[in-house]
Amino acid sequence: MKKHPMRRVLLSTAATVSGVVLLLALKAPGLPGSSTQAGAPVGGLPAAPPASVPAASAPPAGGQGQSEQLGGGNPGGQQEPQQPAEPPQESGQPEAPEQPADPPEAAAPRTVTGDTAETDYGPVQVRITVAGSRITEASAVQAPSSAPRSKEITSSAVPQLNKAAVAAQSSAIDAVSGASYTSEGYISSLQSALDKAGV
Repeated sequence: MKKHPMRRVLLSTAATVSGVVLLLALKAPGLPGSSTQAGAPVGGLPAAPPASVPAASAPPAGGQGQSEQLGGGNPGGQQEPQQPAEPPQESGQPEAPEQPADPPEAAAPRTVTGDTAETDYGPVQVRITVAGSRITEASAVQAPSSAPRSKEITSSAVPQLNKAAVAAQSSAIDAVSGASYTSEGYISSLQSALDKAGV
């Protein structure tokens, strides 16, 4: 079967025209129907989407990001005011009052016996009990009692002299009337006992 040369010419002409139109369409973006506009497919291929800038890469306006990091999340980097410390709460129980100091113990009483004083009717010796610097008791260890009259005078005079010594807190006491010798011996021995006691 014989090929037609005219047909071959027409096919090559059509192919050439198609190629020229395609080239013109690619090189002339301003022409209507151009496929080189943004987002339009070129040569039948889909155009790549424009690259987008990540929002995180853009620096915040006014350096706000840096201030947030420095300020610990507080806008403007301002420090939060510190809360005043709360005063300690009272327990509600009243404080126990201070106990008064114990009074000093009283000095232990001591007994001191004076020297024996000799009289015309017999010896006289006085014993005293002292607490601190006070005479709390006085008594006659020896007193004239050899004769009935001396015994009678002693039994009357000595109790008065004992009472007078405690009341006077010293040996400055009056003699008992009718018992002058016994009173003098008593006063002498009493002063000796006071000297020994340091009163």
